[in-house]
Amino acid sequence: MLPTKEEAEKELQIAGELNPGPWVKHSLNTGIAARNIAERIPSLDADKAYIFGILHDIGRRVGIVSIPKHAYEGYRYCMEKGWDEVAKICMTHSYELMEDDFNYEPSTEEEVAIKEYIMDCEADDYDRLIQICDSLATDYGFVILEKRFVDVTRRYGIWEGTVEGWNKKFEIKENFEKVMGCSVYDVLPDIGRTTLLSPPPWKPPVK
Repeated sequence: MLPTKEEAEKELQIAGELNPGPWVKHSLNTGIAARNIAERIPSLDADKAYIFGILHDIGRRVGIVSIPKHAYEGYRYCMEKGWDEVAKICMTHSYELMEDDFNYEPSTEEEVAIKEYIMDCEADDYDRLIQICDSLATDYGFVILEKRFVDVTRRYGIWEGTVEGWNKKFEIKENFEKVMGCSVYDVLPDIGRTTLLSPPPWKPPVK
């Protein structure tokens, strides 16, 4: 089950009021990227892709939280709404390596739940689409993958599996491009300009 586009946009607006930050515009741009790519892939529905994109980070409605926390909170919230397909995206969007992201025993409640879910789940093209669009969209527009990888690493640091994750996203990009018959960058508005921008990494406001 899915919300309508209008319902999804309203949910993101409400979430942004609960927890303001650049993640809201990033989510909107992720939706636009997903829609634009899906329009060039016959097996994907562009409206569905847009909804997945704008709600992939909806778990951030609860506040400034970690990657596992926002994935789990988004899953819980969407399941309460009956949006099981969106809930899946919330769980998978940060774990492009899927089960290979969990070659350790997680210690937090959220990571344990995510690992159990991922191990019993198979990624489809919508999961892979949002995984890559999450790395194509910033709050100020669209960027090439390398630029986004550096941006995220400056904020969170590098950890085991980071480079493997980058390589997986390049693989996803190349597979979509074979079907599209063009570069994913060709369908992202103004990417040439925004890729060259270098705003400082976002930091949470000091309370």
